[in-house]
Amino acid sequence: MVQLVGSLRKELADSLSACRVLVVGAGGIGCELLKNLVLTGFKNIEVIDLDTIDVSNLNRQFLFQKKHVGKSKAQVAKESVLQFCPTANITAYHDSIMNPEYNVEFFRNFMLVMNALDNRAARNHVNRMCLAADIPLIESGTAGYLGQVTVIKKGLTECYECQPKPTQKTFPGCTIRNTPSEPIHCIVWAKYLFNQLFGEEDADQEVSPDTADPELSWNPADTEARATASDQDGDIKRVSTKDWARSTGYDAVKLFNKLFKDDIQYLLTMDKLWKKRKAPLPLDWLEIQKLACPQEVTGTGLKDQQVLGVAGYSQLFSRSVETLRSMLADKGDGAELVWDKDDPPAMDFVTAAANLRMHIFSMNMKSRFDIKSMAGNIIPAIATTNAVIAGLIVLEALKILSGDVEQCRTIFLNKQPNPRKKLLVPCALDPPSANCYVCASKPEVTVKLNVHKTLVLALQDKILKEKFGMVAPDVQIEDGKGTILISSEEGETEANNSKFLSDFGIRHGSRLQVDDFLQDYTLLVNVIHCEDLEKDVEFEVVGDAPDKAPTPPSAQEDKNVANGNKDSAEPSTSSKAPAEQDDVLIVDSDEEEPSSSTMDVRMESGGHKRKLHDAETGEASAKRQRLDQPLAADEEDDDIIALD
Repeated sequence: MVQLVGSLRKELADSLSACRVLVVGAGGIGCELLKNLVLTGFKNIEVIDLDTIDVSNLNRQFLFQKKHVGKSKAQVAKESVLQFCPTANITAYHDSIMNPEYNVEFFRNFMLVMNALDNRAARNHVNRMCLAADIPLIESGTAGYLGQVTVIKKGLTECYECQPKPTQKTFPGCTIRNTPSEPIHCIVWAKYLFNQLFGEEDADQEVSPDTADPELSWNPADTEARATASDQDGDIKRVSTKDWARSTGYDAVKLFNKLFKDDIQYLLTMDKLWKKRKAPLPLDWLEIQKLACPQEVTGTGLKDQQVLGVAGYSQLFSRSVETLRSMLADKGDGAELVWDKDDPPAMDFVTAAANLRMHIFSMNMKSRFDIKSMAGNIIPAIATTNAVIAGLIVLEALKILSGDVEQCRTIFLNKQPNPRKKLLVPCALDPPSANCYVCASKPEVTVKLNVHKTLVLALQDKILKEKFGMVAPDVQIEDGKGTILISSEEGETEANNSKFLSDFGIRHGSRLQVDDFLQDYTLLVNVIHCEDLEKDVEFEVVGDAPDKAPTPPSAQEDKNVANGNKDSAEPSTSSKAPAEQDDVLIVDSDEEEPSSSTMDVRMESGGHKRKLHDAETGEASAKRQRLDQPLAADEEDDDIIALD
C-alpha cells in the first residue's frame, strides 16, 4: 500500500521537506512560486532578488501590500510566505544573483534551482552556474497570456543558451526611467509619456526619475527610506503628470523643459548611476531655438525615413502636443486618447519625445519609420498567467525530486485552445546542441571584426560581457607566449583598454581563450578580420558551428575544455574568482513529440500559422523554423511592456 502525506507519496514528501531549493526572483512568477512551494511541502527555501517593491507591483505580486512599498522583495516575500507555513526555513537575499559571492560552490548547496527572472543577462548567468554545479534548473517565463516552463539538466537537455534569442523587449522600470541605453528604451518611455499626458494613467508607466532604483544603493534600509519618502505626501500634495500638464494648459515649452531639462538635471544628482555610464546632457528649449536649425535633416528617401536634428524634433514635439491637446479638449472633460501607431499626431509625439531622449543619452536618433516599426507589440503582465506557470514549475520540480528527470517536459501555455481544445501543451525536451557555445564539450565561436578599429575595452564589454554574457572575463591570446589581454583582477590590464586588438598582434585567424572563473566557463574565440562591416556594426558572430572558424597556421592543439567540470577546466589567467521572459512556443497538438524543435504552429482561430513569440522580446523565436503568415489586425498583442 502506498503511504501518502497529503497528496504526495511519503517518500516524496520526506524528500521535499529535506531538500534545499533556490528561487531566483521574487516578482510576478516568484511570488506565486514561493507560495506554491511552501504549500506543497518544501521546507528549506532560499530566495534572492535585488529589486524593491513598487506600487505598480501590487496588482499582480500578491505577497506585497502598500505598506511594503520600497522594501526588499525577497525579504517581504519571505515574511508573507511564512504566514502560510511558519515552520518553513526560508532565507532571503536582497542582492544580485550575479554578485561574485554566489559562486559555483553556493549553487552546489541546492538540489534544485528555479528561475523567476525578468532579464536575459541573469538567466544566462544562472544557466551557466547550474551547468557548472551540475544542478537541475527549471526555467520559466510569461508574456501576456503566453507562458513556458522547461527543465535544464547538464548533458541531458538543451541549456538556456543552446538556441539564439531575439533582441530583448522587456525592461526593468528603472532602466526606462533612469538609465536608457538603447533606442527601444526611449521609445517605450515616450509611449508611457503619451499615456501619462493624454491617455489612461497607469502606475506601471511612470516616466519621472525613479528614486527607488536599486542600483543607487546596496543598503536595503537606504532604498526603503528613499522609496517611502517619495511615496509620502507630507505637506506637499502630489500631483499626477496629467494634472500638472493640464494646470499649464499643456504648454509645450514647459513640458519640454520639465521632461528634457529639469528631470535630466535631477537624474544627474544620482551620481552613482553615472560612475560607469556616460552622463545625460539636459536640453533647454531657448538654447535649442537660438543655436540650431529646425530644417536640419540627415538621410535620404521618403520623409518618414529621414532623421531630423534636435531643433526639428523639438518643433515636432511642440506641434504634436498642441494637436493632441486640441483632440483631448474636443472629447470633453475626463476624456482619454488611445495611442495608435497609425494615428499621425500620436506617432509624431512618440517620434519626437523618443528622439530627444535618445539625444540626451548619447544615442543615434532614429527615423519615424524605424520608431514606428519598434513601437508595437509590447507585452502586458497578467497575474493569472504567472500563477499557472508557477504551478507548472512545482509539478516539474516534483518529477525531478522523484528521480524521474526523463519524464520532465517543456510545457507551453497557449493564448487560445488549440484544435484539440488544449491550453497546456507538453513537448519532449531537446538534447543539448553540439554547437552551443556554453554547454558543448569544446565551446567555440567565430567573431568577425576589424582588428584595427576594435578596442580591447569593446572586446571586453560589448562582445564578451554583453553578447556572450560573461561577468568577469580573462582573455589570453593563443600566440605561443600566453599573452594576457584582459584580466579580471582590478588594475592588471586596464592600460590595454584604450588599445586596438591589432596592437597585440591579433589578426585574421587569431584565437583567444576566454575564461570566467565565477561561471566556471571557458570559451575559445576565433577572430576573422573584416574591413567592410555594415555601418554602425562593430562585430558579427559568424554562424553557430565551431567548424566555420578559421584555423590559423600557428594554432596550438585544441584543448578539450568541458564547462562546468572543475577537473577538466583549464587554469584561468586570473589567480582567483572576481569579487534578473523567455521562449514561448504555441503548438497545435497535445501529444508529446520526439522533439519540440520540429513542431508546427497553428492557432484554432482562423486556422492559419502564427509566429512564435519570445516572451522576453515579443518577437518570433529563432528556435523553431516554419512558414508564417501575418497576424490579422485584431490579433496583435497589446502595446504594454511587461516589467516582471
